[in-house]
Amino acid sequence: MMLTILLALAVAVAQDPIHTAMAPAPRTDQRWIDRNDQLTKMDKSAAEVIFLGDSITEGWETTGKHIWDDQIARFKAINLGISGDRTQHVLWRIKNDNLKGANSAKLVVIMIGTNNSNGNDHTAEQIADGVKAIIKEVRQRLPKAKVLALAIFPRGKEPNPQRAKIQTANELIAKAADNKWVFYHDIGSHFTDMEGAISAQVMPDSLHLSEEGYRIWATHMTPIMRELLALPSPDSL
Repeated sequence: MMLTILLALAVAVAQDPIHTAMAPAPRTDQRWIDRNDQLTKMDKSAAEVIFLGDSITEGWETTGKHIWDDQIARFKAINLGISGDRTQHVLWRIKNDNLKGANSAKLVVIMIGTNNSNGNDHTAEQIADGVKAIIKEVRQRLPKAKVLALAIFPRGKEPNPQRAKIQTANELIAKAADNKWVFYHDIGSHFTDMEGAISAQVMPDSLHLSEEGYRIWATHMTPIMRELLALPSPDSL
């Protein structure tokens, strides 16, 4: 019997290997601990849209605040982004009550994974696994909410190996969409020019968005949000 159990476990591990991008893990820096505590305690009862992500998402509260207030807040949206997060950190947060109380949520927007792409920390396949694990966890905890998985935004002033890794990860993430509850959209091309270069006016450090970058994000995402939430377009009002 013990041999049978061990063999079964070995087969399971071989079929579903766990790596750090999909293994829930907290961070230990005080800033993260405080931010996570704040987000967990936030009143989410009226939220209909939830944003999950890293510094690019958290930046809606600073650089992108004007755009958020003007174009995103109307969706009854809340921001659960934390600077520096990777897929494993977002996964841990979800498993440890970051979404608790969000009983009115209709849509969860996920954009995460760029920090996993640094150096040789994770492969494109591992990054995609991490995002898919987040999608799965969100669906389990908020079964009445749709998930909008956004492609990881391009980074680097010009096309480069890290951006190529991100593109491969995005192609794998796209496969998680069933177009019923889980949807995938790639708006990354709107941040680059025809040659694939990223302007400093859009991403000053070729990674984090300027206010113009957040305007581009909102412009190309809000129509998708309206469609998924079955809301009329502004032109029809």
